[in-house]
Parts: sequence; structure tokens; C-alpha cells
Amino acid sequence: MAKSSQSRQFRKVNVDEFDENNFVDDVVEDGQTGPDEGEVTNLLNAKKNTEALKVVLANRPVGGGHQLQAKALQLAVRVLSVYRSNEIEAAVKSLSKDEIDTLMKYIYEGFAEPTDKSCGILLSWHEKAFAEGGVGSIVRVLTDRKSV
Repeated sequence: MAKSSQSRQFRKVNVDEFDENNFVDDVVEDGQTGPDEGEVTNLLNAKKNTEALKVVLANRPVGGGHQLQAKALQLAVRVLSVYRSNEIEAAVKSLSKDEIDTLMKYIYEGFAEPTDKSCGILLSWHEKAFAEGGVGSIVRVLTDRKSV
């Protein structure tokens, strides 16, 4: 027999925590409302495309709802559309690794909801972002639970 057969310590464990069907997403909303469309438009009008791209990538909405994320995606695709094909590589090289990962998130979200002109543009950007970020960037994007 066990020494302490009267012990009830084991009953303090909440077994519901370990149930696979009780998943609670631990993604914390950081309160960002997404990129400011007016600021991005002003930068695009002033031909400061790289600065506009960095603003869009720095202010991505996380957990802000589908409507806010769709608006940010449209703005990101609009910024990506401004670039000529020979300017894309220089723009990608000016980005940090985190910004390249965010760019890849926008690219894959754009692939999920294509428009008439966006597919060709996104493929060009994907090629250059992949060349700079490598396979690791794609893996980080596909495994991250925080979507844009």
C-alpha cells in the first residue's frame, strides 16, 4: 500500500486545461489600428515609395478584425503596385528581416484574395522577397498564427 492513501493533492490539477478541444488562442492584440491611409497616400504622391512601404509594413493590424485587415491588405497591394519591376529588388534590399516577413504575409494574403492585377505584381514581389529572405521567411509566415 501507498504511504499516504488519504492524500488528495492530485485532485487540484485542472484536467480541462489539457483537453485538446478547449483551445484558447494566446495571441495578444497590440491595439494597432493599421497603417494610416492618408499618410501612405501623401508619401506615394510625393514619390517616396519606400517610405510608404515601410509605413505599411510597420503598422500592420494584428487581431483587429477582418475588415481592418482587408483594408490594410488593399493599401499594401496599392503600395506594391506603384513600383516598377526594376525597382522592386532595391526596395526589398532596403527592408529588415522582420519587414520582409511582414511583406511575405501581405503577399500570401494577397494570393488568398486575388484581384485582376494583383497576382502578377505579387508574384514579382514574392520572387524578390524570397531571394532576400529565403525559405526561412516563408516558413515563419506559414507557421505564424498572427495574420495580417
